[in-house]
Amino acid sequence: MSSPSPLCAASCSTALRAPPPLLRFCRSSAPTHASLARAPPAVSDDLVLRIAEQLEDSVTSSSPLLDPLRSASALSLLSTPWPTRRSSEAFRFTDISYLRSFPISLPTSRAPDLAPPASPFPSHVLFSDGILVSSSGAHVSALADLPPGRARDRAAAALAASAEFAHKDLFYDFNAVGARDVVVVHVPEGVKVADDPVHIMFTYTNCGAESMLMSNPRVLVVAEKEAEVAIVEEHFGAGEGGGCYWANPVAEIIIDAGARVVHSYLQRQSFAAAHTKWTVVQQDVSSKYEFVEVSTGAKLNRHNLHIQQLGPETETELATLHLTSQNKQIHDLHSKLILDHPRAFSRQLHKCIACSTGNSIFDGNIKVNRYAQQTDAGQETKCLVLSPKALVNVKPNLQIIADDVRCTHGAAISGELDPNELFYFQARGINKETATDALLYFFGAHVIKRIPFKPINEKALAQFKELLASSRQTTDEALLS
Repeated sequence: MSSPSPLCAASCSTALRAPPPLLRFCRSSAPTHASLARAPPAVSDDLVLRIAEQLEDSVTSSSPLLDPLRSASALSLLSTPWPTRRSSEAFRFTDISYLRSFPISLPTSRAPDLAPPASPFPSHVLFSDGILVSSSGAHVSALADLPPGRARDRAAAALAASAEFAHKDLFYDFNAVGARDVVVVHVPEGVKVADDPVHIMFTYTNCGAESMLMSNPRVLVVAEKEAEVAIVEEHFGAGEGGGCYWANPVAEIIIDAGARVVHSYLQRQSFAAAHTKWTVVQQDVSSKYEFVEVSTGAKLNRHNLHIQQLGPETETELATLHLTSQNKQIHDLHSKLILDHPRAFSRQLHKCIACSTGNSIFDGNIKVNRYAQQTDAGQETKCLVLSPKALVNVKPNLQIIADDVRCTHGAAISGELDPNELFYFQARGINKETATDALLYFFGAHVIKRIPFKPINEKALAQFKELLASSRQTTDEALLS
């Protein structure tokens, strides 16, 4: 048996024992070993290390441009405990114990034999269980296939910078260690393709009742100076019923000076799935970021949305709709917008509908730092709690250090619809049940209709309407139980 590596030696609880297999995950290059030897982990967690080792062993080949990010995240995981509601403030209201319910398995190097979903757009990408199956479009490429040139240089710089991302958690690191490849959407300076979106489809499958299949797809979007691009992310389970799996995607978006990115994100996973996602955005001077999220699926859904302002006069518009229509369904949005430069404009709207025994969490943080003078920031959350057993936790948060700003925020949580609005319908001969359905539909459609592409918009509206109808029965069953 070969002698244990510095990583193993630092992680073993008893020096006389040979390191167990789960502590084996380490890098073979000399510089990485040197850094590991200088920084032994303060804490080790068996479950985290076991998953990390599985992820590292599953990646047999990848682009060398991923190595700095992969190595940094591997080192970070050595001292990252599994978060719980007691140990981590960021998970205070979010129970992620479902992720420990099954052993973790990983996809093979070959994508499952399923009919690929059709895309209504010429530029499209398909991931299946985290494995890149196909990509099409003038500005779309796999990281491994990028030729030497501007796009490859920007991707390399972005991934190297990601290794230093200070706000990450273990899910971000899991993705970095386990990503097979990265899809790169690179839009050169001055090119405007916002009317022809890049449709990125993520399909996920169930590997059986005895384990949870984990996938780690990764996307990098770079919009250069004065460029415009639209991205549509769609996550869904493949096959009938979808099944139990764990999707752990990451999207990183870099918006250069004067550029614009329109980002639509739809999460309609299987109701037995777990979905933990990171979206990381960097906005340079006079750039614009428009984001719309519609999340209706997954048993456990956690989205970390992090936006960093890199220059003055940025515009940021965020709109989110969460629907928990199933028993014990958890939807969580943790967003953070950091403003460090003057004359920023931002608006955030969060809406949720909690039915049955669902749990919806919103932790929205806007930080207006000292030099972000003349900032105009607004934040609003509106929640409907349609069952006595449903739960909503909201924490809108404005941290203002600058003294010349215009900032507002508000939160409204209601256990019933506006009686005046119901009366308006009933006075025109519409019964209460139909009026309720219409008001709930328009409550969510207010966000969904912000998706600027008709095929995606109509599909999301149809599914939302269907889920509202089924949630009525689920809620009634929860009340009787």
